Amino acid sequence: MVFAAFVAPYLLEATVRFVDSAARLDGVDLALVTHEPVDRLPFSLRESLVAHWRVEDALDAGQLVDAARGLGAQAGRPVERILGVLEQAQVPIAQARDALGLPGADAATTENFRDKNRMKDVLRAAGLPVARHRLVGSPDDAVAFADQVGFPLVVKPPAGAGARSTFRLDDVGALGRWIEVAPPSGANPTLVEEFLAGEEYSYDSVMVDGQVVWHSISRYLPAPLEVLHNPWIQWAVLLPREIDAPELDAIRDVGPAALRALGLRTGLSHMEWFRRADGSVAVSEVGARPPGAQLTSAISYAHDIDLYVAWPRLMLLDQFDPPPRRWAVGVVYLRGQGAGRVRDVHGVDALHRDLGHLVVEARLPMPGQVPTGTYEGEGYVIVRHEQTGVVAEALDRIRSELRVELG
Repeated sequence: MVFAAFVAPYLLEATVRFVDSAARLDGVDLALVTHEPVDRLPFSLRESLVAHWRVEDALDAGQLVDAARGLGAQAGRPVERILGVLEQAQVPIAQARDALGLPGADAATTENFRDKNRMKDVLRAAGLPVARHRLVGSPDDAVAFADQVGFPLVVKPPAGAGARSTFRLDDVGALGRWIEVAPPSGANPTLVEEFLAGEEYSYDSVMVDGQVVWHSISRYLPAPLEVLHNPWIQWAVLLPREIDAPELDAIRDVGPAALRALGLRTGLSHMEWFRRADGSVAVSEVGARPPGAQLTSAISYAHDIDLYVAWPRLMLLDQFDPPPRRWAVGVVYLRGQGAGRVRDVHGVDALHRDLGHLVVEARLPMPGQVPTGTYEGEGYVIVRHEQTGVVAEALDRIRSELRVELG
């Protein structure tokens, strides 16, 4: 039996699903390291765990090391693996692995994925296509980069996650306003990039011993940055059934090369990338962990697998059976229109009548619900069909006809 520790500072719904799946794997004894006291864990999860260790700060590598040693002392055997899904926890988890001599991605490799400026430096040095970029530590640095590259530009934190605190600057005036509100400094540097125009996709893949053994491709409709700047937009992700199309050949070459350059040996990664009008590609960002925003569920539906189980099996037991792409799948993110709490959801009956047979999972907003204020919105709908065109048409209808009223 592998004795493993799952680091989960907060017990969000998707996180609990990953933890519970890992705890129920044959051949695994799982302990949970978390901010939560044991009596706040779901009962079914408590039943599947062999141990629980509460920490004050699960993003502190020292506390993770102490937790692993404490769990080992309790169990009479050492913790053999440490894992977690939270983006912000990846570096401290890797630092704990290094300190304890455990297998898995080390801190240097994990920093390549977490620090977006470092990531792009590594990729550019390997001859791979990325946006021109600079980590700026002063307003003058930002202005100089804008003079060199031109507009539009994108600014983001070097260790951000999920496109948070990411903005597009279209001209000198926008640059000046950004500098006035959030001036970069040596203590608080900001990553500034050229704006990449084109269709935005993700490349989600499993690597084993340095080789990509399986991948999934998804397209964002529209690009996440447009979604962030327009809170009224209901957006979608389309997972086409045909991921071996010739127009995707470039990412099937660039994606694995980028992962090898960044140092990943074994794991699941989520890469965002652009396909320009001329067919060329550019890597945007890469995370060495499962994707969020219902994409893990969508990938599971597209391949008739449970990625919430497959990922911990890969990380804890070094086992992965590459599944074929069987379906086209799409996710629509439902976002409120107006201000206040959810008042009503319009268009449900007609869409259920016409498209209900395609829906495999849905969470509709409830009256009185407080808006999340995030790009994931107040709910979602996941649809599936053998034909990509049928799924694409369903996504268009749901986005345009299902309206979440706030008030």
